[in-house]
Amino acid sequence: MQIQLQKHTLVLKHTFSISRESHDFQNTLIVTLSLNGHSGFGEATSNPYYRISVESMMEEIEGIQEDIESYDFQNPETFHEFLKTKNLSNFALCALDLAANDLYGKLKGKPLYELWGTQKDHYPITNYTIGIAPIEEMVSKMMDMPWPIYKIKLGTEDDVAIVRELRKHTNAIFRIDANCAWTAEETIQNVPLLKELGVEFLEQPLKADDWEGMEKVVHQSVLPIIADESCIVEADVEKCALHFNGINIKLTKCGGLTPALRMIQKGKDLGLKVMVGCMTESTVGISAIAQLLPQLDYVDMDGALLLKSDIAKGVEIREGGQVIFPGLAGSGVTMM
Repeated sequence: MQIQLQKHTLVLKHTFSISRESHDFQNTLIVTLSLNGHSGFGEATSNPYYRISVESMMEEIEGIQEDIESYDFQNPETFHEFLKTKNLSNFALCALDLAANDLYGKLKGKPLYELWGTQKDHYPITNYTIGIAPIEEMVSKMMDMPWPIYKIKLGTEDDVAIVRELRKHTNAIFRIDANCAWTAEETIQNVPLLKELGVEFLEQPLKADDWEGMEKVVHQSVLPIIADESCIVEADVEKCALHFNGINIKLTKCGGLTPALRMIQKGKDLGLKVMVGCMTESTVGISAIAQLLPQLDYVDMDGALLLKSDIAKGVEIREGGQVIFPGLAGSGVTMM
């Protein structure tokens, strides 16, 4: 098996801001695994919050390149087990796992969702994310991209006022993501007002380790509360079940599709709503997320829609949220 690593800089259409950071571009690592005339593609983005850079991921993978290239690849699950013994970060592990799953599907001649025994007849519609900005700019971004569901990033001194103003311009469903910026008291105060404004659920209002605060919130909230920063890996799912109504799984944070599949099943077994989110990936990462759609309650896979230009072709998201799956097997990815 051959491996290739390539860094790309994805330029965004607009400055993207959340409660703790802003950026105009996203650095990302593309991993290519090739075997028997087929190539699988995987992706993981850099992330300052988790202290991950493209360079650090490349260094990790290059350190075990010979082991990867001599590995007798049979399926993604055993390959993932092999990689887990190499002490990789979950971000580097994700890029390799996505490439392995795409490659496996192409070797088998079937899309991943079909190999997993699911069908694409019904799937949740992705939200479109509106980052923190002056209110006129947030309204303009929303009007430029008519969409049935918006995720609104908050974490300012005027959060409820922002939602109230945005509501004047659309009847779309709102989802709120505070990215750990609120206190328990602030959340409990804001939730009834947000429900009146047509908000569907609230994502990660408190700091990731504020379990005591989340226990207060989840018992008093009139809206579902979805874990994000509190739900990183498989071991977090059970703990989140005691403090949240649902989980948002990020492939980069948990280590790829292979552990994500187990997290989805665990979440369902515990009665949680299950969502998968993106990290402003290109179509490489988004196409991998799309394979999970039949298993999800919610999805946030608008990353490629936020880019000025893409680096790959694969799953396509059209106006209104319609998903077009390519005829190609695996994740359906080809590089441009």
